[in-house]
Amino acid sequence: MQFTFAIDDLKAGLRRRGPDSLGIKKVILEVRDTEVHSYVARDEETEREISCLRAMRDCKPFSDRESGIGMQQSVAAMYFVGAVLQLRGTKPVVQPLVSATGNVLIYNGEIYDGLYVSCDSNDTNVLLQSLENCCCCQSHENVSSCSGKPIPELLSSIKGPWAAIYWQDASRTLWFGRDALGRRSLLVHWPTSEDSRLVLSSVSPASTSQEPDPEVEGRASNITYWEELPCGVYSIAIDATGAGACLAGKIRKHEWMNYMLKDLIKWERKLIEPKLMEFNSSNCSLLLGNSDILSASCNGGLDSMILAAILHECLDAEYDIDLLNVSFNGEAAPDRITSRAGLKELKRIAPLRRWRLVEIDADLSNLTMEMKQVMALINPAKTYMDLNIGIALRLASGGDGWVHEVINSALHEGYQRFRYKSEARILLVGSGADEQCAGYGRHRTKYRNSSWLGLHEEMKLDMQRIWKRNLGRDDRCIADNGKEARFPFLDEDVIRSLLDFPLWEIADLNQPSGKGDKKILREVARLLGLHEAAIQPKRAIQFGSRIAQESNRKNFGSNRAANQASAGSVDFHKSLS
Repeated sequence: MQFTFAIDDLKAGLRRRGPDSLGIKKVILEVRDTEVHSYVARDEETEREISCLRAMRDCKPFSDRESGIGMQQSVAAMYFVGAVLQLRGTKPVVQPLVSATGNVLIYNGEIYDGLYVSCDSNDTNVLLQSLENCCCCQSHENVSSCSGKPIPELLSSIKGPWAAIYWQDASRTLWFGRDALGRRSLLVHWPTSEDSRLVLSSVSPASTSQEPDPEVEGRASNITYWEELPCGVYSIAIDATGAGACLAGKIRKHEWMNYMLKDLIKWERKLIEPKLMEFNSSNCSLLLGNSDILSASCNGGLDSMILAAILHECLDAEYDIDLLNVSFNGEAAPDRITSRAGLKELKRIAPLRRWRLVEIDADLSNLTMEMKQVMALINPAKTYMDLNIGIALRLASGGDGWVHEVINSALHEGYQRFRYKSEARILLVGSGADEQCAGYGRHRTKYRNSSWLGLHEEMKLDMQRIWKRNLGRDDRCIADNGKEARFPFLDEDVIRSLLDFPLWEIADLNQPSGKGDKKILREVARLLGLHEAAIQPKRAIQFGSRIAQESNRKNFGSNRAANQASAGSVDFHKSLS
């Protein structure tokens, strides 16, 4: 199967994520006298080549000189495309960054700790300066012999969400990876016989969102083009073959070199099963950290209300806070009802803050083009649940809706409704709260069948697969609106703090829903004065917004028919075509 996407297709998807600037650099690799030489092409040369590739796109996506792993040419090219959503630094930054030594960096992330970033600096600039001082050997087998800090050690030290691609010219090595939790999307296409390129991208072009052919179901040619890159640091060292005539690349995955991080991703808890006395007399407290976020997503539920209240504590009173809520059933959707109740509670605990609830109304029958776009964004995921969540997240993060405000004047008293689009660039998301605090129904089932140890193992499984099941998808759907998703519940220090609590302080699933699940977060809500939110039951966005119900009616005729079909292998691509 031959895919015909080209650099322009990637640029279009990246441009929506990074609307402030877009740049491209080309690195030429060639074998001369049995040695590999490389250089960064001039910008005009790169643009000339891309124009040629654009004209050839119907024949082959990239030129014959481009290669992946195990190259059989003596000349190859690597294209680095970077799009920036400018959030930090006093001066605009255009990626990719190229150093005087020929190193090239594309970085999508935040550095909260591990490297010092001053208030007027940019994360990417700081990271490139640090990478310049790293060891240039290819193996990193013997760390003591390295001339500088190994790159895996430097990347392991970063606290915060990130994905990066870095060309180290001196060692002829391409480095790439994503943080240990997978909070930033990075997709990979490993070379195949159908497409021999190695491609790394934050997002999938629409042309690679495959529609399964029922006649080749299960065959190799029907395998999804992209996969989520597993969390970690990777390298490809480019060298000449034994004969010295061709280029070859060796892929390695490196271990995290930060012991605290390695311990964190094991997700082990010391205190799992309570003794009777401990369980009956338990108490808890939680240290709440700082935040610099300017907006939240709000369904009136426990997680989003906690984030909104903490955001209020951390943000100067002069800033407005937008609360984004999406509904596919107007005012009748459960999330719309609880979001309005949540707004009243937030106004009660913070009456001087300007809270703006942005109500985003959607009709599934009018979203044909949006659904096709979301199908590309969730790729390689391809279930109805992923599609429903993706649509809800993309519409919510767009922030285009209606705001109700109270009118108090001598002539009139009541409400006015006006159109509003949130311009906030940073969006707080509650991902990770349910996984870490036993918020899913299956956690209660596991506890009922296998007690505390079974519950711990189920929560551990959730945390160790969240990168693949949730975070890449969510990052792509939110970032497509030129917004940055941040996940406070998945901050490294928050995860460590929650693991230090006994499991019975985190949840008590002997208690009913809305009380025992996410017990520790309910206590936090009460400490913040959110007494109504503290008793809200868990409700996923696809159900609270009513998109799942509307999707089932549209594609299956009813919820009952959808439940029956879910036992089979129905694929949403077919129903949407």
